[in-house]
Amino acid sequence: MSFIHWLVVLSALISVAGSSAYIRDTLKGKSKPNRVTWSMWALSPLIGTAAALYDHADIWATVRVFLAGFLPLLVFIASFINPRSYWKLTLFDLLCGLSSLAALFVWAMVDSPELAILFAVLGDGLASIPTIRKAWRHPETETGLAYFASLISVLLIIPSIPRWDIENSAFQIYLLVANSFLLFAVYRKRWSSLAQRSA
Repeated sequence: MSFIHWLVVLSALISVAGSSAYIRDTLKGKSKPNRVTWSMWALSPLIGTAAALYDHADIWATVRVFLAGFLPLLVFIASFINPRSYWKLTLFDLLCGLSSLAALFVWAMVDSPELAILFAVLGDGLASIPTIRKAWRHPETETGLAYFASLISVLLIIPSIPRWDIENSAFQIYLLVANSFLLFAVYRKRWSSLAQRSA
């Protein structure tokens, strides 16, 4: 294997470690995943993976996208094991979920892998909004380590992108932005508190 391939493997291991921490906290009832977000986070990347592979995207660059769907699927399943890990859904959450589904429905109607990937990214982004909002208001209900691990794994995967086109890079760029927002939402109060202490 080449150095680039080892980066992909390392990225995958970091993703698994971060998601394992989130699953552990979910099973304990410490983290309370928003089921709308996590179900759509599972669905969108898996669709994106299928579309990318259909359009002959590089398999190594696509591994990270697959994990971005498979690992949230495990979190979603874990949220049903411990009743205390369930986050009550609001109308806002449901509207975001419906919008996300609508984006995926458009994906099914278009005959273009590139558009399919863009709509899958849009669906995933809309699904992120409820969790970003929840993390902003109630950061204690999230496991920030999972988003940090996901951010690092995306950064590691970037050198493995063979071509900067929609098929190979759209989901990577989106994951970079989404995880940055989530990290800020989870840790902003702690960072603010540390800044005030050091001032």
